[in-house]
Amino acid sequence: MSYSKALYTLPYFAVIFTNEQAEDTAGYAETASRMEELASKQPGYLGMDHARSELGITISYWKDEASILRWKGVSDHALAQQEGKSRWYDRYTVRVCRVEREYSWDSNNASI
Repeated sequence: MSYSKALYTLPYFAVIFTNEQAEDTAGYAETASRMEELASKQPGYLGMDHARSELGITISYWKDEASILRWKGVSDHALAQQEGKSRWYDRYTVRVCRVEREYSWDSNNASI
């Protein structure tokens, strides 16, 4: 599980990718790690959170919709998506959201 503590300049966009994995996950972790590294080098990328139990959730944060569309068109990302469809996922959903407001709380910084 990964959790980004950063608050980004509003508004920004979040791509929420939820999935259920298939039985064959060979190579999945390596590809996911490589995609996270590649995404982090893209213009407009802000950060990422992810967690997995029965349901996998990855949320990537982007400056604008144009940045998301550029990322969608990166050839290595497109190849990973095809591999996901053919081997790693039984189903998935992608949601693109504009973040208008955010707030956070941290027990380590809470005042009594």
